[in-house]
Order: sequence, then C-alpha cells, then structure tokens
Amino acid sequence: MGVVSEEAINQFQALMDIVEEPLNRTFKNVHQEHPREALVRFLKAREGNVAKAHKMLVDCLKWRVQNEIDDILAPYIYGRISTFTMLQLSLSLYKLDTTIVATGKKPIVPADLYRAIRDSQLIGLPEYSKEGLPVFAIGVGLSTFDKASLHYYVQSHIQINEYRDRVVLPAATKKYGKLISKCVKVLDMTGLKLSALGYIKLLSIISTIDDLNYPEKTLTYYIVNAPYVFSACWKVVKPLLQERTRLKVQVLPGCGQDELLKIMDYSSLPHFCRKEGSGSSRHSGNSSYNCFSLDHPFHQQLYSYIKQQALIREPVAPIKQGSVHVDLPEAGVEGTEFAKILESKIQTFGNQDGLAEALDNLKSDNDRT
Repeated sequence: MGVVSEEAINQFQALMDIVEEPLNRTFKNVHQEHPREALVRFLKAREGNVAKAHKMLVDCLKWRVQNEIDDILAPYIYGRISTFTMLQLSLSLYKLDTTIVATGKKPIVPADLYRAIRDSQLIGLPEYSKEGLPVFAIGVGLSTFDKASLHYYVQSHIQINEYRDRVVLPAATKKYGKLISKCVKVLDMTGLKLSALGYIKLLSIISTIDDLNYPEKTLTYYIVNAPYVFSACWKVVKPLLQERTRLKVQVLPGCGQDELLKIMDYSSLPHFCRKEGSGSSRHSGNSSYNCFSLDHPFHQQLYSYIKQQALIREPVAPIKQGSVHVDLPEAGVEGTEFAKILESKIQTFGNQDGLAEALDNLKSDNDRT
C-alpha cells in the first residue's frame, strides 16, 4: 500500500490518544518524536485498515512492556528481575514447538561470547546511502547460528533493531536535516546451501518479531551473490509474497556493485559487494573494512553504548550471565501454507548439500539451550 489517507491517520491518532501508561511510555520509544510516521507504518502494514493497525500497534506495545524491550539496551537491571511465567509457544508455521521464557534482561557477557555471536550471526552497518539511509549488511549464506542458544541470537537481533531506531536513525535525521526512518538491507547469499534449513526456525522467529513489531522499517532488500539454490527457491517464493513485500526485494546480478552504486558511494558498499573482493568473510585482515567484525566501528559503538547505558543504572546484585528470553507472538496461518509449499518445492531438488539432514532437523525440535 503506497499512500495512507489523512482520515485514516487521524482516526488512528484519536485511538492512540487514549492509550494509557505504560503503553504510552513505550510508544515514545517506538516513534522517537515522530508519532505520525509510526502510525503510517502500522497502517501500511495492515493495508490502511485502522482497526487492524490499532490492534497491531497495541499488541506491539504490550509485547514491549511484557518483555521490557525499552531496557534491552541497558540490560543490567538486577533490582527488578521479571517473574513472567513460562509460555509454551506453538510455532505452527513450521510445526515446531519451542518454549520462550521471560526471565529478565541480562547482558551478553563475557565479551568473547558476544564476539562469537557476531562471528556466527553476520550483520553490520558499513555506511549510509546517498539519501542518508543506513545500509545494513547481512551475511545470510555464511551465518551459522551455532555459537550460542536461540535466545542469545534473538536478544542480539532485537538490540540491533532498537539501536537502529533509537540511535542510528535519529542521528541520521539530525545529520541530513530530514526525517530518516527507514534503512536498506543488502543480503549476501555467498555460501548459501540447502542445509541452511537447519536454522530456519530461528530465522522464522526473527522474521515474525520484525513483521509484528518493527513493520515498514526497511525500504528495499537487495540480494547479492545468489547461488543457484537461492534462484530456484526464489522462483517459488516470489509469487507467494504480498505485493507490498515483493516490491521491496531486488535480486541483483553478481555482487550487485553496479546497481548499488546508483544509491550509494563506493565507500558505502559492504565489503562483499566490491568486485575485487566479493563474498562474505568472517575474518578480514582489515576490521574496519569487514562490517561483520566486532572490531568494526559500528559494533564497537553499539557495544560501548550498551555498556554506557548499563552504567547509568546502578546494579544491586552481582552480574549474572544468561540470555533474554522473549515472548513471541504466534505466527499466522498464511505463513503455514507458505512453509508447506516451500518445503515441498525444496524437496524436489533431491538429496544434495545435506538437504535430507536439514529437513530432519527442521521437523524435529532440536533447539540448542
């Protein structure tokens, strides 16, 4: 949906004006002094339907309050550890069951654990587009998600989302003198194999969190370095996506450098989009060049910010280790059909690249804890 009517925005605003604390307080962290823009995002996510957009936003705010998302960038809050009961979440999307437990905010410590997460969940922010939008790079093909439990990766993902919305985007807005509320994402498929189905459960959780709580934050998804396995799957997946999502995805030839240079300078290109060195790398000799590295300026700033925010709050008990367990809303029926079709099509590719083993893992709940 392209344009949202003024009438719909005004009706939505009237509904939000009567929202009480603590929902109103967490809404401020969502809109960052631009409430109209936030309302438009949720309206677009629900095709302009005010009632559905209102329910979506209120559910999002409740999720934030219940899981203390406002504090996820300042996690040392031992004086009021949450006491939420255990929730059994049925992920009908992939016929998997997983238990998500809310236990209170804890930091990802020690530093070597955080580094291990960064090495296995490849994401970074190399620079900005010519229009001032943050360019997030994601190493889909070479992310292994095998150095920590599912909950650590979910926590890390939410922290990056919140840092983007509360720090990166407001700073870009100030720098460029105009509202910057979205980003672009460049997804590197280097090394992608059908065995990646083994961690599709985690990716479905992350995707659901983004769809329900951070809608319309990405302007365009650029897919680069796509192997045959992606191209084959994409032909099946593309018609199943909503038009609103489908229009955001661009599959670029090769490393995508020529097309990406139309929207960003060469210095802003992720390292895997530069022809002389395309392809993701976990370990680059130049840490400021490899945006996935913990030593890259973006990750250094993010980790320093979290530690600084923690120091603002005086801990009242010794530091405890452990991940944040986040309550996740149930995936929709629409996604169930999508998964069935995708799995069926992938099976036609035969037993290659560990496909049989990946499908076995997909159907069994073998989540690491």
